[in-house]
Amino acid sequence: MSRERRCELLAAAAASHVVELADRCMRDQPDLLDIRSGPTVGTVALEVREPVLGERFIVGDVLVASAEVEWRGKRGWAMVLGRDRHAALACALCDAEVEAGGPLAGEVEALCAETELEMDEAARQEEAELFETVVRFEELA
Repeated sequence: MSRERRCELLAAAAASHVVELADRCMRDQPDLLDIRSGPTVGTVALEVREPVLGERFIVGDVLVASAEVEWRGKRGWAMVLGRDRHAALACALCDAEVEAGGPLAGEVEALCAETELEMDEAARQEEAELFETVVRFEELA
């Protein structure tokens, strides 16, 4: 799994799960955590791709919380939607745990895999609901 995808999945995971996992990472050596930036709350421009022509445009600004940490000699970074500073800090720590190959790296990756499955299932359910609204036209001869 790429780092970009891992950060995306950590940001999408339930905040309570990420915070609990980050707490467990720090349990034995809390003094190793060096907060480099944040956690801060700000806004970023939300850019989307129009589905027909594929053109990009900015919808507006969204509220995000971000953080950067150093943990076990590796940098971790996160940005999550909303203002949950604890979740941003926890995601950054979990990212660094994997980068450092820490003892809970496997659990972080398992949480990411579980989140990916949940997101895929939610997308399938949404598609199934939308499929019921499709209009089919027939040509009369």
